[in-house]
Amino acid sequence: MSSITIAPLPSTAGLPIQKETTAGNYFVSNYPPFAFWKAEDVPVFEKSLEQAPTENVPLGLYVHIPFCRKRCHFCYFRVYTDKNADDIRGYIEAVLSELRDYVSRPALVDRKPKFIYFGGGTPSYLSPDQIRLLTDGMKALLPWDDATEITFEGEPGTLTDHKLRAIRETGVTRLSLGIEHFDDHILEINGRAHRSKEVLRAYAFAREIGFPQINIDLIAGMVEETEEKWRETVAKAVELQPDSVTIYQMEVPYNTGIYRQMKAEGHLIAPVADWETKRRWVNQAFGEFEKRGYTVTSTTTVVKNPELVHFEYRKGLFSGADILSVGVASFGHLNGVHYQNQHDFQPYVEAVQSGRLPLHRAYVVPPDEKLLREFILQLKLGSVFIAPFVEKFGRDPRVEFAIPLESLKRLGFLIETEDKITLNRDGLLQVDRLLQEFFKPEHRTGRYA
Repeated sequence: MSSITIAPLPSTAGLPIQKETTAGNYFVSNYPPFAFWKAEDVPVFEKSLEQAPTENVPLGLYVHIPFCRKRCHFCYFRVYTDKNADDIRGYIEAVLSELRDYVSRPALVDRKPKFIYFGGGTPSYLSPDQIRLLTDGMKALLPWDDATEITFEGEPGTLTDHKLRAIRETGVTRLSLGIEHFDDHILEINGRAHRSKEVLRAYAFAREIGFPQINIDLIAGMVEETEEKWRETVAKAVELQPDSVTIYQMEVPYNTGIYRQMKAEGHLIAPVADWETKRRWVNQAFGEFEKRGYTVTSTTTVVKNPELVHFEYRKGLFSGADILSVGVASFGHLNGVHYQNQHDFQPYVEAVQSGRLPLHRAYVVPPDEKLLREFILQLKLGSVFIAPFVEKFGRDPRVEFAIPLESLKRLGFLIETEDKITLNRDGLLQVDRLLQEFFKPEHRTGRYA
């Protein structure tokens, strides 16, 4: 097994810091970045589907629902706001056909998912009948009885009592509400479809129906955010007492409405809070929840009871699980190969209708990068335990990543003990920029936040 080449950090007083928010993706969601996944690797992925799965690797299932009432100005996901009922039914049928193809392959045959995630877009945009059509069809192809967590994302304005009951009846255990903010002006100017009254109504309905876990999403640093409005939003989120909260720092990728406006006006700096402010606001929110007994479990999450709330999809993604991903633009990982589907609606549907897997690009993960990928993703949780990596890979990450680890210790972001590597709060709040120091030189983007 080859060694991982890590270039030394710059011999300056610290890592390069970009104070203002400019356009680009900063959030590290996988490794290597998607730009390095190529169409020429698709045949390798297809061949891997004809091989039996690696023993003891769990399976997860992700389903992308790309429909929304409107597109948020900061959204960079593949979503559509112009599809009618016939389009949606055709898409559901395509997703089920894609899933049917996969479960017949040796890599998936007789396997059951341990966790399931419906993401978007807006999964709750579907009607109750459409939700049942999709989930009943999925269960017939890939039974859910071994799944310990089934997550369903919802936009508050789409969630009636009737629809919430339909979602719960399918077996969903974790409802994730995309609230983002409680101030109606902030919601409106950032292009959100819902308003605060809909948030409170949907949350109350969900509690009444009895979802085992309810997560709410917030975003720090949105357009026209202020200290006062952020404090008020955090206070209202605390008052709801959700089972968990996911707090993101606003970024402005190139395919967003905010960037298009910046480009039209010739602006390089995004009209959102700078990075130092966003980190301070997230830290402030963490502190308010910690006062109520919550635990910070990653760079973005606080949890009321870590014994009950596990974020199984994230856990699987970060620890090398197989993730079967279906739907337009969705990305997954099977038998050591990353893959992503066609990223436009019609090419995706047409590929499935013609009897082909709707694949767009793939990436074969070399053995040394499997260790690297899991290490950097798990570092986003705040701590990485040494023993599991030595047991799984036969290599000690303290040795493999000695140069960047020593640099982060010197800069005051990281503590290393006999059994684990831990980021302090300052390091955790900016982990996405620090992670690039572990990337292979050829995979670095040169961007720092």
